[in-house]
Amino acid sequence: MSNRNGGTVAVVPAGGLGRRMGAALPKQFLDLGGKPILIRTLEKLERCPDVDFVIVVVPAELVDRARETIDAYPVRKVVRIVPGGAERQDSVHRGLLVLPAGAELVLVHDAVRPFVTVRKISESIAAARECGAAILAVSSRNTMKQVENGWVVRTLDRTLVWQVQTPQVFKTDWILEAYEKAQRDGFRSTDDSLLVERMGYRVKVVLGEETNIKITTKADLVQAEALVETEEDRA
Repeated sequence: MSNRNGGTVAVVPAGGLGRRMGAALPKQFLDLGGKPILIRTLEKLERCPDVDFVIVVVPAELVDRARETIDAYPVRKVVRIVPGGAERQDSVHRGLLVLPAGAELVLVHDAVRPFVTVRKISESIAAARECGAAILAVSSRNTMKQVENGWVVRTLDRTLVWQVQTPQVFKTDWILEAYEKAQRDGFRSTDDSLLVERMGYRVKVVLGEETNIKITTKADLVQAEALVETEEDRA
């Protein structure tokens, strides 16, 4: 690990089984423009000079497949491939438990967000280094309603509502503390920053990009296939 402020370690949860995709392969292993989605994501972290090491978390039965896939590409920052848990939170926690010593920052990034730019990864890391916690997010372009039992409760001010993306980056002690408390409390969330917010820490928002989509459905895959054709135009 580099000596730059203790280093930044990326934890990449790739635990999905692709049920919503309806494919024979889990979505992270599906081909996208000639490469598995997982590899396209790891390549972004590989190219980012601010990321030192990468830990990939996959379903236990796919550890060997993940290792073979990763070994076939030049993604040398991957130091551990860890069997995941029942849910995303469990998988990220297992990645956190094997962090290299001395990591100052932890970056969590979804394996199925291959279109994040290297620039935005670096911006997120820089913000977390300054503020302690940072997330990528984009403002909502649509009118947002709060709904309960099928009825509108109120219309929200969309300028105050943001759609959260990854990466999310945290001081190592903050995210470890947040995960330990969530486990003690039996608190569940699919959003890492919410666990940190529960500790009373403030989270800085870094403006994300609309192209940083999460591929979870067939429609997402169609959009991704279109985006991959123009990816060279994005840094």
